[in-house]
Amino acid sequence: MLPLPLNIGLMLTGYLLVMGYLAVGLHLLRRQRPGPEKATGKATGKAERRLAEQLAPGAPRPGWPGLTRQVLGTAVGGYALLMAVVVGYYHGVAQLGGRFLTSAFTGCALLVGIALPVFFTVSWLSERQRGKRVSE
Repeated sequence: MLPLPLNIGLMLTGYLLVMGYLAVGLHLLRRQRPGPEKATGKATGKAERRLAEQLAPGAPRPGWPGLTRQVLGTAVGGYALLMAVVVGYYHGVAQLGGRFLTSAFTGCALLVGIALPVFFTVSWLSERQRGKRVSE
């Protein structure tokens, strides 16, 4: 077992790293990026602009495929991040392993399996409401 000050220092360091990465990501998202017209200096057609918007990083696909991809990507990415934290802390810091880690993997997978239909339904309802507001 590590001493308390070292445990606190490790948790604070991890927290500050995560918050720093999130702040950088938010800064990059909010930064103004030139559109297709400004980047090339020429006016582009409506179809070309639509294609550029769809191919832009982070552009969601329309309809069910896009919603399914977004929900599954969020669930799988969240599960992978959670497992990295669990393995890193309990195997690396607390020196627990074996059956505990097996239980953590299966228990978290069960929770994701239970929460995924609810998350998908709420995401679908949210997108549906947003679509109604835009069309009005």
